[in-house]
Amino acid sequence: MKLRQFIPFFDTDARGWSLEARLLRWLTFLWLLVGLVVMLSASYAIADAEFDDGLHFVKLQIFWILLGMVGFNFIVHAPLKFILSITEAALLLVLGFILITLIPGVGISVNGATRWLFVGPFPIQPSELIKPFLILQSARVFGQWKSLTWSVRLFWLGVFCLVLVGILLQPNLSTTALCGISIWLVALASGLPYTYLLATAGSGFLMALVSVTFREYQRRRIMSFLNPWEDPRGDGYQLIQSILAVGSGGVNGTGFGLSQQKLFYLPIQYTDFIFSVFAEEFGFVGGMSLLIMLAAYATLSLRVATKAQNPTHRLIAIGAMIFLVGQSIINIGVATGVLPTTGLPLPFFSYGGNSMLASLFIAALLIRTARESNEAQVIALPTRATRSPQKSPAKLQPKPQSKPQSKPQPTSKMLRPRSRR
Repeated sequence: MKLRQFIPFFDTDARGWSLEARLLRWLTFLWLLVGLVVMLSASYAIADAEFDDGLHFVKLQIFWILLGMVGFNFIVHAPLKFILSITEAALLLVLGFILITLIPGVGISVNGATRWLFVGPFPIQPSELIKPFLILQSARVFGQWKSLTWSVRLFWLGVFCLVLVGILLQPNLSTTALCGISIWLVALASGLPYTYLLATAGSGFLMALVSVTFREYQRRRIMSFLNPWEDPRGDGYQLIQSILAVGSGGVNGTGFGLSQQKLFYLPIQYTDFIFSVFAEEFGFVGGMSLLIMLAAYATLSLRVATKAQNPTHRLIAIGAMIFLVGQSIINIGVATGVLPTTGLPLPFFSYGGNSMLASLFIAALLIRTARESNEAQVIALPTRATRSPQKSPAKLQPKPQSKPQSKPQPTSKMLRPRSRR
């Protein structure tokens, strides 16, 4: 692997990739650039008030982007066979971090949820970092389902359940739901029997129902989503301010940096509700442009999945699309009042280092899958002879057009060994 491949946005090898891989790469960069610009506008006022530096959050976001791009370029150039070989250990390691957050006094609590750990000076959120490994391992398990023994199947199903339970106990219902739905859809795409899928869906719904029953704040969120104006200064405040921001944008928006709701009216405006600021400043035109870009991203992902010959690779593409595009649709639905309020960030838009790393790694997996799906169709078997150093020059000569009994005239190169005898 060449050193320049680790430098963000500089990779001359990309010119030889398939069309889908190149388009996905540039759409990812476009998504990333637009998100950074919107995050600058959404976070400037509150960063200036709290840190006396309007660029505080932008600087941190750029740091995480540069760090994530190193991993992005590594994944894009690493064979999926190698990545899948280390997935099991990585998934179990991050699962261990999730379980450690549940130990009293070890996990870091933010807004009533214990989702964070410090690894040296860096805060990590294991529930975000586990997403790419869930895609890989679920694709690997369900892609090879028929060839696995029941002991192996049950082991990994138990691991997936433990991941979901661990995230739910933090508590983080929205991320639990997203991970569970993604694993379920990957299993559906693999062709598992509907009896298994229906039983799993019923168990997941029951788990969510129990969580909502015993956690009052989750129940209040759902009730406030149905009628936020019933408690406009309490549970419905976030959703009302978000709807006001989206509606204030009109057709063309108020203009970049001119959002009024971000000025201490709309809570967490640079993370969970960043789309509301985007919609207010760029209006209906900007919102529809973002949805069109998401539709193009999903279409390319499905093309990659349909072209993949390996079932595991096909499921990786589907899982990556679900996490990136599906999570974006959920975030937009929350901001517009279509879905209950959740804590899911908008990929490549919302501030957060762990979310940025996970999104970049998932996008890299999708692009790598696109590369391998295309390269598998252009490799020619005859080139093995030209690459084999053990073949003699005589065997590489083309067959003569005359009768089989006639022998080709020896070349000067063929004569040299005889002269040495």
